[in-house]
Amino acid sequence: MGPSVIFIPLFFALVIIAMGIFTVKQQSAALVQRLGKFHSIRHAGLQFKIPMVDTIAGKVSLKVQQLDVNVETKTLDDVFVRLKVSVQFKILRESIYEAFYQLENPFEQINAYVFDVVRAEVPKMKLDDVFVRKDDIAVAIKRELEEAMNDYGYGIVKALVTDIDPAEEVKRSMNHINAAERKKTAAEFEAEADRIRIVAKAKAEAESKRLQGQGIADQRREIAKGLEESVEVLNKVGINSQEASALIVVTQHYDTMQSIGENANSNLILLPNAPSAASDMLSQMVTSFVASQQLGEEIKSKKNGHDKVKKES
Repeated sequence: MGPSVIFIPLFFALVIIAMGIFTVKQQSAALVQRLGKFHSIRHAGLQFKIPMVDTIAGKVSLKVQQLDVNVETKTLDDVFVRLKVSVQFKILRESIYEAFYQLENPFEQINAYVFDVVRAEVPKMKLDDVFVRKDDIAVAIKRELEEAMNDYGYGIVKALVTDIDPAEEVKRSMNHINAAERKKTAAEFEAEADRIRIVAKAKAEAESKRLQGQGIADQRREIAKGLEESVEVLNKVGINSQEASALIVVTQHYDTMQSIGENANSNLILLPNAPSAASDMLSQMVTSFVASQQLGEEIKSKKNGHDKVKKES
């Protein structure tokens, strides 16, 4: 028997063995069928199957996958809105058989459940609530998908509402409302600032008037004190109070005339200046002082009498 006779069967044996060797990538699984019937699941690494008896029915990825679903629906306040939902899922290691054999197209199955949940939840909410409660929508989607897809060997990792897109005219209206609200707030702040300025100005003016009045009162008090001292000095040299008062008034009159003459921008009012003018003015002022004094004494007397009657009663 020649060498060629031995080599040919050996070659065919090696080819058959090579046909039975295959590899499975990391995070993947291969399903082997024997004579058309499921036989086993092979995981990552070098694997062997019986050539022409065993076949690889398919391979599945055990990685986390993502499916993006766009859903258009209507809110409670009759606004059409488009939501983008991202579903992250993976095949469960213990349920590879169910994931491969029970579902023809898992993506369409997940897509259908997402549509069903979104169109059941969003119509219960107003548009503003959709933005605020998007996490609640995502939780509802994840819960519904887990209940449905776990039986088929799929685990739901996460469900996210990644985008909420109302119609363009709705967005313009929302921006207009927001701008109007901000203008209203700005106007309220400006009005409050104006009110604060007005109140502060009024308080400042009131304080200024109070201090001005206090200054005038202090000035008059000092003038009266000076007049009193002047009268006392004149009394000491033999001039009585009435004559002293007249002298002081005349002196102040001429001092005033002198001050007016020293200022070039002053307006001068000339009173009658007959020889008897000064004495007439003095006589009128004295009469006014006496009348005022008598009136004050009468008021004081009436007040004392009233207080006495009140005390006796």
